[in-house]
Order: sequence, then C-alpha cells, then structure tokens
Amino acid sequence: MARAMEKSGWTVVDVLGRHDAQDRAADGVDLLLIATPDRAVADTASVVAPVEETVVAHLSGVLGLEALAPHGRRASLHPLVSLPGDSAGAGPLFAGSWFAVSGDPLARRLVEDLGGRPVVVSPEDRAAYHAAAVIASNHLVALLGQAERIAESVGVPLEAFLELAAGSVDNVRRLGAAGALTGPAARGDEDTIRAHLEALEPAERDSYAAVAELARRLAGRNYR
Repeated sequence: MARAMEKSGWTVVDVLGRHDAQDRAADGVDLLLIATPDRAVADTASVVAPVEETVVAHLSGVLGLEALAPHGRRASLHPLVSLPGDSAGAGPLFAGSWFAVSGDPLARRLVEDLGGRPVVVSPEDRAAYHAAAVIASNHLVALLGQAERIAESVGVPLEAFLELAAGSVDNVRRLGAAGALTGPAARGDEDTIRAHLEALEPAERDSYAAVAELARRLAGRNYR
C-alpha cells in the first residue's frame, strides 16, 4: 500500500512496525493508515494520540469505524485485491480494483488516486460483504487446492484445470453465476455425483458434497 500510494503522488512519511513507538503516529500527517490484522486494529488505534486534523483509517473489510476510537476523523478502505506475501509489484494491482469505503471523504480520494473504484458499504453490511470477499478469493483458492490434491492422485497436473477455472470465471463475468453453471448438479446427474463421492478420499467428500449442494441451489434443484 505504501508503494502504491507513493506511485500515485502521495508522500509516505514513515512506515511503523509493531515494535516502533506509535503514540505520535498521527502527528503532522493527513492520513494515518492502520494495516494490521483485524484483531489488532482497535488496540493500535487506541495507542495513537488523537490529532484533530488527521484522518485515521483501517484496511479491514469486516470492521466498522467504531474500532478507530477515540479518533474524531475516521475512515476505512478495503481493497478487493488478493495480495500474497511476495507481491513486490503491488502498486499497479490497485488500478481498476474495487475498494469498500466508509467514513471520511479522504478515503474515497485515496482510492481514486490509486486508480481504484470506491463502493460504499454500510457498517451493518460489512461482515456479509467481507464474507463474500472471502468466498470469492480465499475459498476459491482452497477449492483449487482440493482440485490439485485430487488431480495429483490421478497423475494430472494442476495446470490442466487452471484454464478450466479461468474460463468459468470469465463465463460468470459474461453470464452471471446461474448462467455460467455447468456440470452434473446443473443437469441433475445425481448418479455422477455419487460416483465422484465414491471415488474421492474420505477427507475430500464433505467439502465436495457441500459445494455440490450450492451448485444444486444455484441451478434451482432440490435434492435430498
């Protein structure tokens, strides 16, 4: 985030870590951005002495502005971008990306300077919004991890399935999720689903069955 801000014309005064003194972090800056894990946002904000002119913001997708007490000017901006730990070129990744914003207008200005697209998410909707983000990113990766394990067991490389996955995402973009759905759950081929479950290792069956039920629901099919 610091690199992206600098590339967009912002001046980053300092980056403080967990072992640095943080009580005066809001002094002399327009924006203090808290980029800790969710569980540490409130504690971090409470350590910093409030400065009337400074906006204090966090990057959490699930937390509201109450986590930033006792600061007067508060904001949040959550990038809908997957950034693994080795994202050395993170700056350009924010261009065109969606950000959930709330609070002080400076958050929207930062998103626009980064080339992002801001969308306002109300406090009561943030947990559901963040759940959707986790499903779209983390759960998708976990499912591809399952595909990798099963593919390995039959001697097929993961690469063979990544094009399939990418095509499915493109189809959702064009047609919506319901229009893009294919496969046995969409067709009502329950014998095929049972064959899959029998072929899988026991540890893989519950997750397959749960996602098959989601596919049935998307297809408008009821199954018991």
